[in-house]
Amino acid sequence: MKKKNYSYKKNIIKELLYMKVLSCAELSNRIEKSIALTTKVLNEMMAEGIIVSEGHAPSSGGRRPITYSLKNESFYIIAVAMDQFVTRIAVMDPQLNIINNIAKRELNLAENANALNELASCIESEIVLAGIDRNKIIGIGIGMPGFINAKQGSNYTFMGEHIATHIQSQVKIPVFIDNDSSLIGLAENKFGEAKNEKNALIINLSWGIGLGMIIDSKLFRGDEGFAGELSHIPLFSNGKLCSCGKTGCLETETSLNYMLAEAENSIKNGRPSVLKDLLANAKDHEEKYEAFIKAAKIGDSLVIEIVSKVSYNIGRGVAILIHLLNPGKIIISGRCSAAGKVWLAPIHQALYEFCIPKLVKNITIELSKMSHTAEIMGAAALVIENIHSCTIEAIHPKQYQLN
Repeated sequence: MKKKNYSYKKNIIKELLYMKVLSCAELSNRIEKSIALTTKVLNEMMAEGIIVSEGHAPSSGGRRPITYSLKNESFYIIAVAMDQFVTRIAVMDPQLNIINNIAKRELNLAENANALNELASCIESEIVLAGIDRNKIIGIGIGMPGFINAKQGSNYTFMGEHIATHIQSQVKIPVFIDNDSSLIGLAENKFGEAKNEKNALIINLSWGIGLGMIIDSKLFRGDEGFAGELSHIPLFSNGKLCSCGKTGCLETETSLNYMLAEAENSIKNGRPSVLKDLLANAKDHEEKYEAFIKAAKIGDSLVIEIVSKVSYNIGRGVAILIHLLNPGKIIISGRCSAAGKVWLAPIHQALYEFCIPKLVKNITIELSKMSHTAEIMGAAALVIENIHSCTIEAIHPKQYQLN
């Protein structure tokens, strides 16, 4: 019975990580076990210091139930959000609050034979700097760009095979990896604008462009986890070489790389822009991104012009997806969504221009409220989704712990 209770406890932890506070009856329903068994397991978890009582729920008529939440400092999750140039690492508590600040490291993934060791070193450094008990870290979730097989822990674009196994051997904590855009989709599905949506498309605007797909209320990854490669739809006859080796892909005229190159070229040719001074002080890729977003937010005409053009082209790509998938909502997420509502009108224009009216009539297009933090939240959700492979010291039988 103890081994079964251990599994039930992890189910309860998973539900509370997502929902924060639940009553015994709500937990019983969610884990599909009796009230009596759920009550017994909750009492054990309170004795183990994993959960605490939050008192009675607000009155809705009748007897008010006692509610429960996860106890602060009972365990931690490490969430790692990567793009081609910048890696961000957050240590999170059971309420998914970020401990201290998000650490940012410049880590170029392309043509970097030492990228995997650098990543493992960055994670190890943050564990030490956080000053928390390593045994209380239940798992590490990593979102990264590329063609990723999450089951194998391999990335066929960057770093190679058995990434998760390699990092796990270094830090002695369970490690899970997935595609960055898929995790942004997962974050929006669990915490954001797609939470109650049956079918939604989440556009990840970053140094590249990606897609997370919610189909029948679940994240859709495809057979090997490669679904959602919006960036490589061959949309243009521009002869531009894409990172995938093909030409004319959507990414060649919609990525942050493209937008910055367009802006810098226009400035070089004499176009006035506040971005010129902002970029002059930018020392790395993160600061270049921040400069571009700042220029967009203050309405710099050059940046707005570039974003509008890119947004229209994204809309052309999304129009293809709408004809295939018939989603109810499009969500603009990822780091560049921080530029704000400037993304929306050109996408609408492209959809009305390229979509059959009946298909686009009832689609909602929204900006993510999580913006640049979406991938961090998605990396945390990846750990939650794999909770049964995690080590939770207070309830974990010694024989199952990692060596």
